[in-house]
Amino acid sequence: MAEFAASGYERTRVAEIASRVGVTEPVVFQNFGTKGDLFAAVLERAADHLAAHLEVLGRETASVVDLLRHLLAPAHQDRMHRRGGLGVLFIEAAASSDPQMKRALQRAHARAAQAIAGLLRRGQIEGSVRADVDLVALAWLVLSQLHGRQFRRAHGKSSPSLEDDLLRGLFDALAPRSLASRPRATLNPGLRHSVG
Repeated sequence: MAEFAASGYERTRVAEIASRVGVTEPVVFQNFGTKGDLFAAVLERAADHLAAHLEVLGRETASVVDLLRHLLAPAHQDRMHRRGGLGVLFIEAAASSDPQMKRALQRAHARAAQAIAGLLRRGQIEGSVRADVDLVALAWLVLSQLHGRQFRRAHGKSSPSLEDDLLRGLFDALAPRSLASRPRATLNPGLRHSVG
């Protein structure tokens, strides 16, 4: 994980990884197949690491919303997506056109969304997260915010005020709704989110 996170997929050499773990390059290929297979395994492991980290943070933090505010803060997101951070692995996979990488990224995102849904479930129990929307949908909303900031930065469309407004909108969307503030009608009442 450290090599790919520090150097990116293209610049990382399997020989460097082999040397770092004390084996020869052929041993790495015997165990993982191709460099792409190795990266896919690393990405899935990174998602498992992220999920375990979120679970620990969820147990150690008094408020799920406070934890999410910290995790989604621009400074924290920037650290996670800087060279050496786990976010780099997701960025590298998203930039790849390799179908194997795309599948690995889908699995990693699904794992991350599952972990975020676990946090949000706890938020529903404590009353800080709305219970009238599917947890998976809310988890993907949070995950979209994580990736959206990197997308906006890459395209020069990020600013402190925009990021603050987007986070405020996200937390408004997560907040429980009183009966009085619920919308009376939806644009498409027949459309429902399904969990696959």
